Amino acid sequence: MNTTQQTQMPAYDHRTGAGPTLVFLHYWGGSARTWDLVVGRLADRDTLTVDFRGWSRSSGLPGPYTLGQLADDTLAVLADAGVTEYVLVGHSMGGKVAQLVAATRPAGLRGIVLVGSGPAKPAAQITDEYRAALSHAYDSPESVAGARDHILTATELAASVKARIVTDSRTVSEAARTEWPLRGIAQDITEHTRMIGVPSLVIAGENDQVEPADVLRSNLVPYLPRADFVVIPRTGHLIPLEAPADLADAITAFAPAA
Repeated sequence: MNTTQQTQMPAYDHRTGAGPTLVFLHYWGGSARTWDLVVGRLADRDTLTVDFRGWSRSSGLPGPYTLGQLADDTLAVLADAGVTEYVLVGHSMGGKVAQLVAATRPAGLRGIVLVGSGPAKPAAQITDEYRAALSHAYDSPESVAGARDHILTATELAASVKARIVTDSRTVSEAARTEWPLRGIAQDITEHTRMIGVPSLVIAGENDQVEPADVLRSNLVPYLPRADFVVIPRTGHLIPLEAPADLADAITAFAPAA
């Protein structure tokens, strides 16, 4: 596995294998290792996982931390890694970034998988009050644990995974931590999402309180030109950690190795 960290480029891990490369983009509060349980079930595949600017190993990188900047960073990482044929897999905030990347219609993109994704059109619940409250969800280890146990998940996680969620949510620059709840989550990107020209798969968690299946059906799927929709039973919002086997199977079925 190759691990790269450059002065102005986010850290990423590239594991070689059968293509197309699966490019994993994490949620608000996550990191490249959010995908470890999924990537571990895709042992023969070429995979690339990224720590977004401002998060985890990339926490020292300067802003801006906007969705547009994260999309530009993703394209830069793909070029640096020499990835030429790939499928984007974006979770939550990472799903919204993936939509912006896909909207540029890069030559090597073969498909897009949106996992509990931020929808193209913000849901009605994303009020100013909601965003202000959300911006404090990761203020302390205790607040992270509360969000993890009562909002983000619907299943029991291993103690090591629970601890990782707290660490990842706290290993972030202040400006990056507040960018998503105060601005990115409310950004309407429907005109961009309509420009996506590759097949897409939208994956929802049956008990997701953050991006409910009904919201994804109404505020995301209609803006994608060719979208399949799958609901994973019992899981909450942290699908890569709650249902990694089901998620790996869904990704493989959508984007089999060449």
